[in-house]
Amino acid sequence: MHVDTDRRPLVLIWELTQACELACDHCRADAVPDRHPDELTTEEGKRLLDQTAEFADNQLIVLSGGDPLKRDDLVELVDYGTDAGLNVSLTPSGTRSLTRDRLADLADAGLKRMALSLDGGSADTHDAFRGEAGSFDETIQAAEDARDLDIPLQINTTVCAETVDRLPEIRDRVRELGAVLWSVFFLVPVGRGAALDPVSPGRSEDVMAWLHGVADEAPFGVKTTEAPHYRRVGIQQAESDDSGPRRRGGITAGDGFAFVSHVGEVYPSGFLPESAGNVRDESVVDIYRDSELFERLRNADELRGKCGACPYRNVCGGSRSRAYATTGDPLESDPLCPFVPEEYDGPLPWERADAKGVQES
Repeated sequence: MHVDTDRRPLVLIWELTQACELACDHCRADAVPDRHPDELTTEEGKRLLDQTAEFADNQLIVLSGGDPLKRDDLVELVDYGTDAGLNVSLTPSGTRSLTRDRLADLADAGLKRMALSLDGGSADTHDAFRGEAGSFDETIQAAEDARDLDIPLQINTTVCAETVDRLPEIRDRVRELGAVLWSVFFLVPVGRGAALDPVSPGRSEDVMAWLHGVADEAPFGVKTTEAPHYRRVGIQQAESDDSGPRRRGGITAGDGFAFVSHVGEVYPSGFLPESAGNVRDESVVDIYRDSELFERLRNADELRGKCGACPYRNVCGGSRSRAYATTGDPLESDPLCPFVPEEYDGPLPWERADAKGVQES
């Protein structure tokens, strides 16, 4: 089904809170234990859910954090969003707050999917990355509880220099847990993640090719986050080995994707914290469709550098979040992608003196 991403996002994330008991190495939000006093209230949240439902029937909204379970009104919000016709998903933290009883209440309220994070195939590796002993065991228990309650499960994994060698063992865990989707997130250097080392562009290319192999044989789907050149790699593989067409659609920050912060700011992505407006002042529908920032991000002809010259720019477009994080300009080239168009002879992202967190191949 084709979706006009000029008119609606495929995914809208609402960050209910930045409060969380974990101190994950990669945390975009720099999460803290206590809730912010200016978070959207329950009534403001319900108004946001009503606005989101105006995009389309069964619009996907993901309730995120921090840890959304820090809010006492979470079940009420899931129930309200479901009644409004939304497809409501949740990305909780793997902590002891994620009990079977709370999951049962969320399932009864209409929760359509839950995403849990695994950044290691064992307690030692995962807990070290998440900054909390016991997080791995609690995450596995929550995944098993979700399966028992018929809540479809998604697993999210961060790819950086510290975690990349663990991907095969994490893949095996994803299969064992019966997940429907593995979402593989390539590090963007924001928040606490700025202190981590990304993989090199060349290594990212190898990982993309490997992930396509996983997708071909696994019983679950595979998607990348902040790595849209996964689509370019798939197209090139299909062209070279006659393996048939690969999925060519997808989303990038501001184009099929939007993020509402805990205080109502609307960003193209949680990893691109440039506000286009606030839901306390105007509808998220109007901000997404009509703001100058979102409109420019949806126009591939606005891209600069090698992304602007790339023949795959309309199916990839590069990570606008990583471009922003490394150069301050969301329309610059994505430094994680090693592909250089034949006709391009300008500066490369890893040659820029002002680029942060960029490694050569």
